[in-house]
Amino acid sequence: MAAVGTVSAAPDSTDNDKVIHSTGTGNVIGTPDRAQVTFSVQTENTDVRAAQKENSAKMNTVIEALTAAGIPRDALKTTGYNIYPVYEESKGILNPKVKTYQVTNTLTVTLHDVSRTGEVIDVAVANGINQADSIQFMLSDQQQQILRTSALKEAVDRARADADTVAGAMGTAITGVQSADISGGYYPVLFQNYQYAGAAEMRSASSTPVQPGDITVSATVTIAYIIR
Repeated sequence: MAAVGTVSAAPDSTDNDKVIHSTGTGNVIGTPDRAQVTFSVQTENTDVRAAQKENSAKMNTVIEALTAAGIPRDALKTTGYNIYPVYEESKGILNPKVKTYQVTNTLTVTLHDVSRTGEVIDVAVANGINQADSIQFMLSDQQQQILRTSALKEAVDRARADADTVAGAMGTAITGVQSADISGGYYPVLFQNYQYAGAAEMRSASSTPVQPGDITVSATVTIAYIIR
């Protein structure tokens, strides 16, 4: 845990109270307990329907392989589906001609066990995934609230300690709290466009190592303390 703070003293503009405005920030480091892996199947063909059909078959193979590995179907979510033409460069901008059609189907897998992240990547790539998007490590709502509570306590303690120090130096004492503002949160750990091996390499390679790292949850409080 870490905490920082700032403090200022001023007469309140709405009444005769004198106040000290003190800001404290608490930072608590935690371990992610959720992961989201996003990857895609991309196919290309001169016939858009053929590209769609091939893509559908490959993605169904990926989904079946993941569920066979014990990933619940409700943990799998389609988060993107695109069809776009690839034009021949020689025809120029004014007279474009479609060379092929690319179909991209994007799947996001949510894991409650982050230790399986590497395994999920291996299974998906071995069964047809050919485009990597991102890995995101996060906190569950319960874990986030636990860490945020600790961060808030640290922030309040820092704000009060600073206010007490300033009040004592001014020859005054804190008699109450006029107001308090709270802010802060956390950012998931995000890896975009991660690297992966092809299916042939995957069959001979060991499991993909994935280290989630740590997440810092921050909370900041600004408190107006009444002084006399």
